[in-house]
Amino acid sequence: MKKLIASLLAGILMLGGLTGCSGTSAVSSANTSAASAASQEGSENISIVCTNFPEYDFARQIAGDCADITMLLKPGAESHSFEPTPQDIITIQNSDLFIYVGGDSDEWVANILDSMDRGTMTVFKLMDCVNLVEEELSEGMQAEAEEADEGEEEGPEMDEHVWTSPANAMQIVQDLSDTLCKIDPGNQETYQANTKAYLVELQSLDDAFREVISSAARKEIIVGDRFPFRYFCEEFGLTYYAAFPGCSTDTEADPATVAFLIDQVKEDKIPVVFHIELSNEEMCDSICEATGARSQLLNAVHNVSDEDFKNGVTYIDLMNHNVDVLREALN
Repeated sequence: MKKLIASLLAGILMLGGLTGCSGTSAVSSANTSAASAASQEGSENISIVCTNFPEYDFARQIAGDCADITMLLKPGAESHSFEPTPQDIITIQNSDLFIYVGGDSDEWVANILDSMDRGTMTVFKLMDCVNLVEEELSEGMQAEAEEADEGEEEGPEMDEHVWTSPANAMQIVQDLSDTLCKIDPGNQETYQANTKAYLVELQSLDDAFREVISSAARKEIIVGDRFPFRYFCEEFGLTYYAAFPGCSTDTEADPATVAFLIDQVKEDKIPVVFHIELSNEEMCDSICEATGARSQLLNAVHNVSDEDFKNGVTYIDLMNHNVDVLREALN
């Protein structure tokens, strides 16, 4: 990855591509924009560039029509395997605000930012907004093969999926709103009003989860997939079993992992087994076939399909789906 970033930066610098902020967002044909009409020449909106969908949706809920917002991750794409293109790097450099998560899926960001003139750009990192927890291997979960260089000592790996907890989302939104008010004080009243209304929606979402979980017959979920819900489960007091950690690159579990999850579903009489969005669902289907459980989507909101993106689906929409499926799964 580091060699890739270095070669991309070298090519862009040779072309003179790393220019200052022009006042409009630079959007490549492969990228997506919140309001393409607002991104035309002459726009006085600030430009915001986001790496994934939660950031993108939080930004558009706060900024409304006051910003040109770009999501680098193409709708329907897998977020953990994203690699920036030369146009993506130019788009980041030309932004007023660059928002990223800060975990494994964004490991490319540090090298890019270190090589940029950031004099006119503000950088916002989601993982700086909340108290972090380590990504963990729960009982039965399949560990990923070690990829560290020989002799390299790695510190604890913090879970990057901070947005899956509505309480965390509220903190992120408030911090992002404060940042936008500093960058663009002329639209401060709009940002604050939008934020106030959006925080009410997020609090209602949090309340809905609490109502479902507090009255549930069980407090356990099983995910036949990667597990990006650590913050969510911590917030609501749920126990869990899953096939892989949240940032695992594995897609096929070994027989022992599948057998463990099948036994757990049978032993605890679990009615629903979850998979995450944009998954091949094969492992979840295998567990359900062996146990009679139902397969359901539990949105981790990394990304959305192209159709959902075009239809304006939001974080709130996707999380309200989770409220409904958890009501079924926990009773």
